[in-house]
Amino acid sequence: MAHFLHYEKGVPVRKVPAIIGELTGVQLTQGAITQDAMKQSEQGVGARYEQLRESVREQAAIHTDDTGWRVGGDVAYLMAFVNQELSVYQIRKQHRNEEVRELIPADFAGVMVCDRGKSYDAEELSEIEQQKCLSHLIRNAVEVAESKTGRAKQFSQRLKDLLKQALALSEKRIALDAGDYQQQVTELDQEFTQHLRNRILRDDDNQRLLNGVGTQHDRGHILRFLHQPEIEPTNNRAERDLRPAVISRKVSQCSKNQRGAHAFEAFTSLLETIRKTTPLEIVRTLVQVMTGQPTIASP
Repeated sequence: MAHFLHYEKGVPVRKVPAIIGELTGVQLTQGAITQDAMKQSEQGVGARYEQLRESVREQAAIHTDDTGWRVGGDVAYLMAFVNQELSVYQIRKQHRNEEVRELIPADFAGVMVCDRGKSYDAEELSEIEQQKCLSHLIRNAVEVAESKTGRAKQFSQRLKDLLKQALALSEKRIALDAGDYQQQVTELDQEFTQHLRNRILRDDDNQRLLNGVGTQHDRGHILRFLHQPEIEPTNNRAERDLRPAVISRKVSQCSKNQRGAHAFEAFTSLLETIRKTTPLEIVRTLVQVMTGQPTIASP
């Protein structure tokens, strides 16, 4: 229960003993909780964490994103690799394609849902099918459009409208006849291709937007979700899975050392995955992992 309160609910470990004492009468110390977390992250919980890490490469789709973190006061990155049934976190000093490939190898057979970060567009990951987050792309287009006037506003405004049309078409898919839907997808794809054709624009911001988004469209990374309905068009799933960590960052000052960072990776990955698969049995399942009892299979 102490580990659940700290790693899943974000309660500072200094406050956990008082809560446990009030609820159960059991007297714990902050040191005992921390020592047990370090031990478990190297034993049962750590072993389960490694299994979850290995399972990422077997997924049909993985959403990934990151947020700032600190280890011993030094800048680090908390990276999330998630889908409907799985959450895996890792803390690293850098966020490069090397760190991404720890969990998503170059021969990953699924689809990676992500933003346009340089790490994901590295040559080493060029063979992986991707879906770029349309929410990010819409924000990029809006930012450019709002800073322009007159004809300089047209390119980014039109791009924003096309992206929103794509989202709307995806939402109407179930209500449309299959042939009708496919025809609309084809027509919209053609409009994107025409709008993002390679050309020289007078405005530098529009040119950068065209070059960046146009390259992603050429690779099939923009409208993949229309052709593969099982793929989500945004990276909201990864952003949601990072929110509890953001709360923990505010109240716990992140990780004091590498062992603490590893414990956070392992416990948070395990607890978030259990929450998705057996939400009514979180503490019981954690106890099973910590005591070596048979438990849930890897996603």
